[in-house]
Amino acid sequence: MKKINSLITIIIIAITTGAMAQESATASSSATIVAPIGIAQAADMNFGNVAVSSADGTVVMTTGGSTSLTGGVTLPNNTGTVTAAAFDVTGESNYTYSITLPSDAITLVEEEGSEEMTVDTFESDPDTTGTLTTGAQTVNVGGILNVTGGQTAGVYTNSTDLTVTVNYN
Repeated sequence: MKKINSLITIIIIAITTGAMAQESATASSSATIVAPIGIAQAADMNFGNVAVSSADGTVVMTTGGSTSLTGGVTLPNNTGTVTAAAFDVTGESNYTYSITLPSDAITLVEEEGSEEMTVDTFESDPDTTGTLTTGAQTVNVGGILNVTGGQTAGVYTNSTDLTVTVNYN
């Protein structure tokens, strides 16, 4: 009988000791949804009025909208409206974001025919990363217009889009 009582005592101690050694803790979980990043076109890139000789040339537009010329390109007295492209970026305040510009040239086609020019070597301000200090920032984009000597007169517009992409970092 002593053996049975001892065995029962050992079993009770083992069961209650295991229960007393058990501990638990809890944690909460949460998530914060941030404002989605957005981008909207604010101004089109416009190189204005350009005159060309028989030599090839370029019009280099800065992100600030000023231009410089190379080769057989000149600007007439009436330069027309000259503007860098601008895009308004919105999102979560104080978040940084990356800016992706076209890596390939975009093509401008003369509205009355099939003559073409290209725009390439895009740059932006801010350069490759921006900060939405107040939840908004403007990205200005410049590029280089490549003009062929003797280019046909006319209005040229893009047949491929000037696409700027932004993503949160």
